[in-house]
Amino acid sequence: MTGEKCRRHPRRAVSPRTLYSRLALAEMVTWTLLILGMIGKYGFGLDWATSIGGGIHGFVFLCYAVTTVAVWIDKKWPAGTGVLGVASAVIPYATYPFERWVDRRGLLEGPWRLGPDGEPARSLPEKVVAFALRSPVLAALVTLVLVAIVFSLLLLAGPPTEWFA
Repeated sequence: MTGEKCRRHPRRAVSPRTLYSRLALAEMVTWTLLILGMIGKYGFGLDWATSIGGGIHGFVFLCYAVTTVAVWIDKKWPAGTGVLGVASAVIPYATYPFERWVDRRGLLEGPWRLGPDGEPARSLPEKVVAFALRSPVLAALVTLVLVAIVFSLLLLAGPPTEWFA
């Protein structure tokens, strides 16, 4: 019955606008967790507080960056817009205003260009995004594994303030 129901009512892909909006908001919320963790650590001596807030923020930051690049490629954003989108994650609370800005400009309109019913991918970056959109479960698993690897390497490297010390 479940398989039959799925064939009659296929699940629709999350639109670029919905995905990007959710991640921009999540990135902003995790900035709050990181800042609260810093207050806990430096204001109240709770050293563990930044580990929790920073860990969650770091993971969502990486997911936001990957999503920004995917939307940038799919929607053919100008290079400056894409770079600004990735950079917005570095500035506290800037992802949501950036997302609102690109949405107002129509840069998140419509379905995925490279999705299953979309245009054929031409370049290597477009082929990667097209694969992700056509095989979302596998792409999500691969992305999560890659983000987890990068996240783990960053944890091993220590806090950014100690990288060049």
